Amino acid sequence: QLRLVEFGGGLVEAGGSLRLSCVVPGRTFSTYYMGWIRQAPGKEREFVAAISWSGGSPYYANSVKGRFTISRDKDKNTVYLQMNNLKPEDTAVYYCAADRSIATMTTGSGSWGQGTQVTVSS
Repeated sequence: QLRLVEFGGGLVEAGGSLRLSCVVPGRTFSTYYMGWIRQAPGKEREFVAAISWSGGSPYYANSVKGRFTISRDKDKNTVYLQMNNLKPEDTAVYYCAADRSIATMTTGSGSWGQGTQVTVSS
């Protein structure tokens, strides 16, 4: 299990931007995928984006493609989620996740952070 610490949530108007950060203190593993999962009240967990810690193309949910960008800074052990053109339907608690497989990232089988609230007002 990895310890993950998120920063950067908040309240923003529709069309605005936020950047979430996920710090992974200590050791990381090149075989892991780092990603973001979100859960809105009364809804199931939803995959948002992921990237391999060792590099390669990122993966995005269709609902955020073209608006969100995931990146990682290996020197800082940090993963970022830049969210632009935010919509009210993006309102949710966002969790940073680390897992060996993107397919299981929403199941909680890997490591998760404590979550950070993102609220987009209309």
